[in-house]
Amino acid sequence: MIQHLIKLIWNRKGSHLLLIIEIWASFMVLFGVMSLVTFNLDNYRESLGFEYEQVWAIDLSRNQDTVQTAEKLAQVLQRIKAYPEVEKVSQMSSNSPFSFSQMNSSISRKKTSTLSDIYYTDENFEDVFDIKMKSGRWYQSSDSVAKNKPVVINQKTADALFGTENPIGKTLDDNKVVVGVIDNFKAKGEFTKNEPAFFQLMWPRSEEGKIVLKLKSGTDANFEAKLVKDLGSMLVGWTVEVSYLTDQRQNQHNLALVPMIVFTIIAGFLLLNVAMGLFGILKVNIAKRREEIGVRRAMGATETDIQKQFVAEMWVIATFAILVGLLFAVQFPTLKVFDLASGVYWVAIVLAILIIYGLVTICAFYPSRQAAKIQPAIVLHES
Repeated sequence: MIQHLIKLIWNRKGSHLLLIIEIWASFMVLFGVMSLVTFNLDNYRESLGFEYEQVWAIDLSRNQDTVQTAEKLAQVLQRIKAYPEVEKVSQMSSNSPFSFSQMNSSISRKKTSTLSDIYYTDENFEDVFDIKMKSGRWYQSSDSVAKNKPVVINQKTADALFGTENPIGKTLDDNKVVVGVIDNFKAKGEFTKNEPAFFQLMWPRSEEGKIVLKLKSGTDANFEAKLVKDLGSMLVGWTVEVSYLTDQRQNQHNLALVPMIVFTIIAGFLLLNVAMGLFGILKVNIAKRREEIGVRRAMGATETDIQKQFVAEMWVIATFAILVGLLFAVQFPTLKVFDLASGVYWVAIVLAILIIYGLVTICAFYPSRQAAKIQPAIVLHES
């Protein structure tokens, strides 16, 4: 049966070649889209590792002011803490969660190293973002006088540097000691990978101009206006900008969602072209093969047999295109292209194959059903 179908398709290879190319192109685009979707969904299933609701970020740019910067920032922190609307407040480096600022460096221990995102924070950062400790503790301001600089790492960093070894109390290069380990910390949103993260206690009287604060429920934009006005009067010549982490999170989501939407639209147009091509080829084939269908019906073939034959022919055409596509697709998990997990590509391949076969089956169903209803007596009479 399969050999017969292949022979029929080969005899009409000229009319089927363009359709095979269209299905191949659709398969490759679907493979890319499904890889992107699978990658993002896998990331989305992992927790952020912190809470962002009711958290604001304040960017303080001193512009040309260089006089007593640390003292002014300390006064600002005390003023913010005094507001009844504020639950917790923390000073940190510019790369707050969901911001478009990033700091990274190679963290090493003996002969092992890993590229990690670096965050300089004070002791209140844990409370503002409600971070849960997996082991150990968060550093305190009193740790600043210790011989070794206290740091907190996430589990990703611990796995890279220590493997199965307990990192608490272990010393890193540059005289840093691990005092705590957290689980995930996905500062760029749910759709990003959980990258290595490294938190270090900033020195007292730091000049870092980023402040994050957690507010009580019900705090609205009226407090924002009051806050900006008060800080502006305290920091003459400075620029004060307030951002909601919920809005910044949505901006990060848009960066991940827009490419998926664009590629999905492209894949949709390609699949529409394939569907139209399938309908066209089947209608032409049925019109040209009415006599063949009539003879088969006269020899005892049922409507189901006729319908299955035309659907199977389309499946064989799709299989040719998919086999060519697989020659390219299997290179991605084999060579670990874009440094993605192999499982992402294999899932994408399976999904793309299922979508192609599903589309072919749906498109072939109605024309093949019409062919199956051809009456042998009428066809033979016409002949």
